[in-house]
Parts: sequence; C-alpha cells; structure tokens
Amino acid sequence: MRVLPYIHSTSVVDATVSPRGKHLVTRAMPGLHLIGDLFGCRNGADLMTDTAALEAFCKQAVADAGLTAVGSLFHSFGPGEGVTGTIMLAESHLALHTWPEDNYVTLDVYVCSYSCDNSAKAECLFKTLMQAFQPADPHLHRVVRA
Repeated sequence: MRVLPYIHSTSVVDATVSPRGKHLVTRAMPGLHLIGDLFGCRNGADLMTDTAALEAFCKQAVADAGLTAVGSLFHSFGPGEGVTGTIMLAESHLALHTWPEDNYVTLDVYVCSYSCDNSAKAECLFKTLMQAFQPADPHLHRVVRA
C-alpha cells in the first residue's frame, strides 16, 4: 500500500466581521478528506458493474459508519461497464467511480462539521470500501482541513 504525503490545510472558512470591517472571530471547520486510487482491485467485480448493488452496499456502509445519507445518485455506463456514484451526507459526501476493465476504483470520502469531529466515521467508511475492493496497489491521500 502506498500512502502519499499527508496534507494539512489551514484556510479560514468562517469569520464574523464588525461594522467597521474588522474580523472579530475566526473559526475553522474541522474536516477530513480521504482520497483513494485503488489499483489492481482483486474483489468487488459485481460492485464495479452493478449499479443497484454498489448503491445498496455504499448506503449500508454509510449507515454502519454512523454517517447520515441525505441523497444519492448512481449511474451505469452500460452492461458490464463502470459505475459512478455519490452519496450526499449530512456530514459531506462519498463519491466513487469504477473502471472494471482496469480493476480500478477511485474513492473520495469527505466529512466536516463545526459541532463534532467525524474523522473516525470517515475512516470506518473508507476502510469498509477498501476491504470490499481489496486493491493490490492503493494510493491514498489524507487531507486534514481545519
């Protein structure tokens, strides 16, 4: 497994401004963005081509991780072809794209909140999806946004 360099962002995402235009309070939103390029997937061939199966699996994985799905959209590129899908989360999103002809999946899990740290839930969801596809050569990025 190749884990690529850790990235940490420190951009300001919210500020209260006084009538004179001066910043009074600055607040950063804690977030975690997990990104995976999953090469050589040795499992999940059915998930890579079956839109309904992939959507059901992802929705269950989201629920099992303790995250809240608020909507989803999955699209098949044809029989035996890849699938692209996203689940909008109250906490942010899950997105994935499959290329069964290359045994390749891209995976994107992002969570953020002003009120709590959902990092462990994001890690759980990401791990579940990684286990489903069992990539031989995963390239992983972890971006902490705060």
